[in-house]
Parts: sequence; C-alpha cells; structure tokens
Amino acid sequence: MHSFFLISSILLVLLMGLSLIRTVLGPTILDRILGGNVIGTKTTVLLLLIGLLYENLSMFVDIALAYALLNFIATLGAAKFFLRRLAVYFEKGEMEEGS
Repeated sequence: MHSFFLISSILLVLLMGLSLIRTVLGPTILDRILGGNVIGTKTTVLLLLIGLLYENLSMFVDIALAYALLNFIATLGAAKFFLRRLAVYFEKGEMEEGS
C-alpha cells in the first residue's frame, strides 16, 4: 500500500506540472486563475497523501484544510478582482463592436 501512495503522489506532481504549464501559458486571465486553483487543489490532495506515507494523517489533515481554505479565498479574490475588469471577457474586436 505504501508504494501505491508513493506512485500516486508522483503522478499527482506530474499532473501539477501540466497545470503549471496551463497557468503560465494560458491565453486568458480566467485560464490562469483556473490553473492556479487546480494546482492548489492537487496540492491539498498531495498533502494528504504525504500524511498517509508518513503514517501521521492527523497532522497533515489540518495543514491540508488550512491550505484548501486559503486556496479557495485566493481564487475568489482573484475572480472578483478580474470580474470588475470587463476586458477579461472580451477580445479586442468585441469590445469595439459593443461600444
């Protein structure tokens, strides 16, 4: 079972790398916010897997919950900030047509 959690953790880190590429190269701000949220969610799961590997899950559950809460609040804050900027939703041509 120990090797299963280790392999799962390694695969999760590789998937986080793909999400990081999406976050850095995302065509819009919303793609970057979503990529950051996905990385934060996978980090929460990774913390729980590390807790299972070290056989001390109770300590890592508290850390994972705190990190998930911070990730959620940061995502909401970023989404609200960019929601007020209408340029996020429109391409350059669409903004000129709508005016």
